[in-house]
Amino acid sequence: MDPAEGRRILVAVDEGDESVQALRWCLANFATRGDGELAPPDTILLLYVRPTPPTYSVLDASGYLFANEATAAIDGYSRAVADAVVDKAQKLCALHNKENGEVKVKVDVKVAVGDARSVICDMVDKLGADVLVMGSHGYGFFKRALLGSVSDYCVSNANCPVLIVKSK
Repeated sequence: MDPAEGRRILVAVDEGDESVQALRWCLANFATRGDGELAPPDTILLLYVRPTPPTYSVLDASGYLFANEATAAIDGYSRAVADAVVDKAQKLCALHNKENGEVKVKVDVKVAVGDARSVICDMVDKLGADVLVMGSHGYGFFKRALLGSVSDYCVSNANCPVLIVKSK
């Protein structure tokens, strides 16, 4: 971490209320707005991970042609969801900056494609994040074991401290 730059806080966002709660908590309780030279503002790195686009053979399982228009529509929907999630997160950050004085928290947005678990851990290294903040669905042991938990994976594999914000 360069002390002249402030911390780089990577916040993983998705469509769920849990990631919005994590971002709100991070802005209100963790991110430093700074006061100029003595305490530079932190940078919030908003990361949304789009799922990998589906790949289909020319014929699907039922023997019908799977049109390129269908895959394009699926990809277009994925991009629209990403834009909506990122826009909502940016608006929360802008509202926070507006409510909290002159020195603002810096915000940078990244959208990546792939498996969320591995992409988040890779982006921690690539972006030089000092801490990773993410929400938790609050699933129990069995549901996490069956579905897999992105936060559990990141706690074990991210090369920085991981802060998990749980909903009340």
